[in-house]
Amino acid sequence: MNRRAVWIALVVVHAAILLAGFFAPYSFDEQHRDFPYVPPMRPHWFDAGRHFHLRPFLFGLMFDRGTWREDASRTYPIRLFVPSAAGSGTGILPLPLQIARVQSPGVLFLLGSDAFGRDVFSRVLYGAQVSVFTGFIAAGVSLLLGLTVGAVSGFCGGWIDQTLMRVSELFMALPWIYMLLGLRAFLPLRMPPLTSALLLIAIIGVLGWVRPARLVRSVVLEAKEQPFVDAARHFGASGPYLLRRHILPLTAGVLLTQATVLIPRYILAEVGISFLGLGVGEPIPSWGNMLSEARHYHAVISHPWMLAPGFTAVPVVLVYLLASDALIFRRPLFTFSTYVG
Repeated sequence: MNRRAVWIALVVVHAAILLAGFFAPYSFDEQHRDFPYVPPMRPHWFDAGRHFHLRPFLFGLMFDRGTWREDASRTYPIRLFVPSAAGSGTGILPLPLQIARVQSPGVLFLLGSDAFGRDVFSRVLYGAQVSVFTGFIAAGVSLLLGLTVGAVSGFCGGWIDQTLMRVSELFMALPWIYMLLGLRAFLPLRMPPLTSALLLIAIIGVLGWVRPARLVRSVVLEAKEQPFVDAARHFGASGPYLLRRHILPLTAGVLLTQATVLIPRYILAEVGISFLGLGVGEPIPSWGNMLSEARHYHAVISHPWMLAPGFTAVPVVLVYLLASDALIFRRPLFTFSTYVG
């Protein structure tokens, strides 16, 4: 896949997630108790009399013989680019506009609704803010720890290097998913959603520092033996100056590549933990706790649209993995020759 297309796709994905308040018709916690488990609805341009409408509209809904059906006798036009309704636009970035909305008593469920009549499409978008940015921030924690440990280990050497590497080998030997679940299980089950999210980020990030640390260490070990670093040392440059000015900039390519690998891994970790009920709890949506509603066989058979968060996670993770390949199989961002030349 073309590298430029990969980066464009990555920007589009994050823009859609950040602007969830614009694309989502409802807030993540807005309930329509009269419309539980409504299947995905599709907009229409022609009414029951085959008359064309200038703007898309939705038919009404009626519950008939255990299933939801369209009621062609009622139509509700879809209003585009309307001011956000009260209670909507919540999330990371509140916005004053929404791309589409239907006036009550009509409802707009592009991906169906859940047991409480909440719009699955809106919750998938808002859930992406939790799942993706949990992975994003947790990866930042891991990279920061990995950069610190790897730089100290590689630059100092000796017993410090040996001690830190033995600790990292111990972390690598542990089954991190079970360790993650064990650490989370020791914490209270009932916590405020924000506290739960922050603890989840901290746990995931702290457990994932080993691989970045070992990669940074290898770069530092090679860099500190380069002639330009040795020359700076002989001119009286201190250790912190050598690290900050000459060595750490060479680790940027490794850290960027590791970020594209760790972020999708941590997104899936959050999905798995929240799916098991140990992550972010209701009413804040995440892809994991949304998928937990479809854990039973009969729920999947009767309401397959409840799997929408899982299908949404696939392209998001794929875009990150393609970005990782684009970074790995390209000319390095920083090389010793380009850095000194």
